[in-house]
Amino acid sequence: CGCEIFQPVTSKQFTPMTECPSDECKQNNSKGQLFLSTRASKFLPFQEVKIQEMADQVPVGHIPRTLTVHCHGTLTRQINPGDVIDVAGIFLPTPYTGFKAIRAGLLTDTYLEAQHVNQHKKAYDDLVFDAKTFRRIEQYKHSG
Repeated sequence: CGCEIFQPVTSKQFTPMTECPSDECKQNNSKGQLFLSTRASKFLPFQEVKIQEMADQVPVGHIPRTLTVHCHGTLTRQINPGDVIDVAGIFLPTPYTGFKAIRAGLLTDTYLEAQHVNQHKKAYDDLVFDAKTFRRIEQYKHSG
């Protein structure tokens, strides 16, 4: 039919519409097919990050605790693997839906909605060494 239909997505998952809901198709009693066009779509920046405790803060023999962080807008792509960061945000529940909700009872998953990210140290590959640091490394190397 030549109509463009836009479908806002507000949840983690979505099913694209396959039949055209336009007035023209309803009047003609036809089911126009819809095809997903990524070029006409608008994507908002989103990043899901898993952070965990530092190795020196975990007791011997224990597994580090992890937390899921959701970043939107300008906070995306600021965090890379190996970075040491502080995150300020809102701690929210992610309730189970569908069949999982029946079996879970009152359980929920949680995540942190990031509002601010403070970088302490970038990943080791991104570190910049000065002459003093190189001298100390050489001293340690020669001392055995």
